[in-house]
Amino acid sequence: MRVVIDTNIIISSYLGGALEVILKEFRAGKFKLIVSKAIADEYFGVLSRPKFKIEHEEFEDFAALLISKAEFVAPNEKITIIQSDPSDNKFLEAEIEGKADCIISGDSHL
Repeated sequence: MRVVIDTNIIISSYLGGALEVILKEFRAGKFKLIVSKAIADEYFGVLSRPKFKIEHEEFEDFAALLISKAEFVAPNEKITIIQSDPSDNKFLEAEIEGKADCIISGDSHL
């Protein structure tokens, strides 16, 4: 299965709880994570916010995980469908370019 994951899910996965299983499944190779540079930049920008208290080792672990297991795509099509949060259009762009089966998000517009 090919999946695009919204940043809110990645953050929730790192903070523990029920969504932690998503990172475990990704590490185990249960699905292929599709990301673009814009998505990776957002992941790292949000993970590095002091309020989340993500340890440096966890940050480095996630970077290594992305490099080794994710499939990076460079979307050719600019999408402007999501008007309420235009920055989320990058997830649709990656989904289309990477031929993903789904997007996992806590946002109803995705």
